Amino acid sequence: MKKTILIDLDGVLNTYDGTFDENFIPPIKRGAFEFIKDLSKDFSINIFTTRNLLRTSKWLTDNNLSKFVDDVTNIKKPCYLIIDDRCINFDGNYNLLKQKIANFKVWYK
Repeated sequence: MKKTILIDLDGVLNTYDGTFDENFIPPIKRGAFEFIKDLSKDFSINIFTTRNLLRTSKWLTDNNLSKFVDDVTNIKKPCYLIIDDRCINFDGNYNLLKQKIANFKVWYK
């Protein structure tokens, strides 16, 4: 049984720049197809998003990714790890965590 990885859609798989439009999902990010294809060989891929799940599924199909994705969800499911553009890894140190929060910037800013 493969371990599950939750992968955020916006800012990870597409060219999202912080401007949200519920009716438009930005184009696929260069390298995302190959990344998902390769990762799916060893892991169960779940797309994690707050977007409309049907629109997200269509986007995955339009970008030939649906065959590598096992689920699309807006629920944080049990998983091996999460890949997201807006996250901080907690290493057990709350003081360091507060510093990381204060200094956080998404990669595209």
